[in-house]
Amino acid sequence: MAVAGNTPTANFLTKIGKIQSAGCRLCRIAPEARGESTDGLAAETHGHINSVGCKGMATTVTAANHSIWRHLYDSMHAAQKPKSKLKFVTIDKQSNMSTLWRPEEFLRICSKEELAKKAQDIGVTMPVKKSQEARYNLYPQSFFVNRCWGRRPGGVTVAINKALQIVYILEFGRSTERDEGGFLEVKEAEANEQHTSIIDALKAAAPKCQFEQINFVVGVRGSVVESDFYTKLKRLDEQRRKKRVIGFSPIT
Repeated sequence: MAVAGNTPTANFLTKIGKIQSAGCRLCRIAPEARGESTDGLAAETHGHINSVGCKGMATTVTAANHSIWRHLYDSMHAAQKPKSKLKFVTIDKQSNMSTLWRPEEFLRICSKEELAKKAQDIGVTMPVKKSQEARYNLYPQSFFVNRCWGRRPGGVTVAINKALQIVYILEFGRSTERDEGGFLEVKEAEANEQHTSIIDALKAAAPKCQFEQINFVVGVRGSVVESDFYTKLKRLDEQRRKKRVIGFSPIT
């Protein structure tokens, strides 16, 4: 019912005078059990309880995200044109950048040492998030390199030809369709921010290659913005006649 968007949230019930606090009731459970303060809880909205930001739903939402992304990723691979030069290199599971940059095909793009150096140079120019300050204070010299190696793209595809080597970093996001007009733009911005340091470091370490990020955003009820979604599939050499294999409900 929360996914369908018809469960009365605390935010809504507060507005109509049924309860006193708009704070998330799921986020409240754990601190109450520990006898801790429940002040400052996030407002309980449909968007909140369908996100990893909700402490009571984070595990479930993460599992749903991974399941849907795996379905999408496997379907894209299956629908690829037979003669495509694109190669999906993270078929079985997601890999962090440290693991990803071990095969020879990636080391030919640039060495791990060069990528680490550029990650450090670029990382120091970017602000450290408040949630990462404690780790930065413990390991200031290695923080930015470790952050780069720990990044875990949703998927990676590589296109190799004589003229140019193209690496696509793929990312996936889910959002409530109730955010009319904005759910695509907001998730695009979040995904781009997540991998900015990786893309910039790769471009600096391997200037002869092309690196692009492609984000796929799906509503929690399985809808997609058709014009955006299928344009991106086309860039990955998906066969148009097989697009229904991918199995999401288009919206305009």
